[in-house]
Amino acid sequence: MTQTDSQTAPANAPDERKDVNYMPPLRRAVPLSIQHVLAMFVGNVTVPVIIAGAADLPPAETTALIQAAMFIAGIATLIQSLGVGPIGARLPIVMGTSFGFVPVMIPIASNLGIPAVFGAALAGGIAMALVGLCLRWVRFLFPPVVTGCFVIMIGVLLLPVGFAYVGGGFGAPDFGAAYHLGLAALVFAITIGLHQYARGFWSEIGPLAGLVVGFVVAAATGVVDFSDVAGAGWFAVPMPLEVGIEFHLSAIIPVVLLSLVTVSESIGDIVGTTVGGADREPTHRELTGGVMADGLSTVLASVFNAFPQISFSQNVGMVALTGVVSRFVVALGGGFLILAGLFPKLGALVGAIPNAVLGGAVLIMFGMIASAGIKMLSHIGFTKRNMVIIGMTLAVALGLPEHPDIYAGLPENVQSMLESGLIPGALTAIILNLVLPSAEPGDHEESATEAAIEESVQPD
Repeated sequence: MTQTDSQTAPANAPDERKDVNYMPPLRRAVPLSIQHVLAMFVGNVTVPVIIAGAADLPPAETTALIQAAMFIAGIATLIQSLGVGPIGARLPIVMGTSFGFVPVMIPIASNLGIPAVFGAALAGGIAMALVGLCLRWVRFLFPPVVTGCFVIMIGVLLLPVGFAYVGGGFGAPDFGAAYHLGLAALVFAITIGLHQYARGFWSEIGPLAGLVVGFVVAAATGVVDFSDVAGAGWFAVPMPLEVGIEFHLSAIIPVVLLSLVTVSESIGDIVGTTVGGADREPTHRELTGGVMADGLSTVLASVFNAFPQISFSQNVGMVALTGVVSRFVVALGGGFLILAGLFPKLGALVGAIPNAVLGGAVLIMFGMIASAGIKMLSHIGFTKRNMVIIGMTLAVALGLPEHPDIYAGLPENVQSMLESGLIPGALTAIILNLVLPSAEPGDHEESATEAAIEESVQPD
């Protein structure tokens, strides 16, 4: 629908932007897809940089890992958004390298090597795919009160990352410098201004407009470093098993356990996408297909020298921010990611965007994720039971990581799983939902998703 069309359409006409199967004209779809790529790009390539550093890899191998990360993220995004048989949510979900596995993968990479990381990731991907296949029988673990908590946790726990970008990036020697804060403020102001005061197309591309203006200003003031662009090759195809793959039980166990808990994050992102963008809960097929896509994409990633794949939460916030829920827009973004993986110079150019420029946009997106979780919880009964689940989940997720000495005596693998806050918070929500009695009015209210699962035995 063009802007003129939207002005002449009846007031009660459905908003086609909230239809996952709606394909905007290319003149709108291309910039919308590019801003999805820009929102996740740095986060996607940061993980291989961190792991390569932990394993003390030479620059050439590090570059290969970065290229593989972009290439596989594009393929995984196409699988998730377009679907392959029963696999894929067929929703506007951008896939990328998961930050959640970094605390576990660093000791594996430094002690056993990168091939052991890929072997453990393959096992974890199989575990995730099996959970997706059996989701009908384990869905009771994830009622609205639990998934709502997950979405809020994802948004709130990402906010410090957003402010780290605003300050110039993790470990930046000039962190918090005035020009970093100025660039972030410029992007923030343009994005919010267009989103709130513009109409139609200009409202939808607020994040992209902010990023482009911020990048131009940063380049004009000498903040952008183009050295990586000059040094990058023109064309290269990632090859399977180029780094190798090894299986060590000590590496597989923590990664598989983390993979099973990560399913809750995937469900939270799927629910956040449909609730925040389309004002509805996901169907059973969207949930099972989405989780299976996460698992099988992780298996594919481990074969092609990339790390575990999962939906990128900042792009969930992008969907809620723009109001465009077209899966074809995201699929187009997946195509751009594949190109970035095949043409290293293109990837290097996008990677040259300063962290502060990204910070001005992702900070809004992370906040939108948290607000989507609040919106989800607004549909449940705020009974004493649900209030305890919400309160204790947030208390553990936000409070425990601030005091690592509390769990310093636990095994190192357990400590690494507690550091992010998401895993202990998720476990708290799931366990409390199982053990607390649900005898109060409103506790048995089931969501549309749960009702659909109960009524249907066959995939819809």
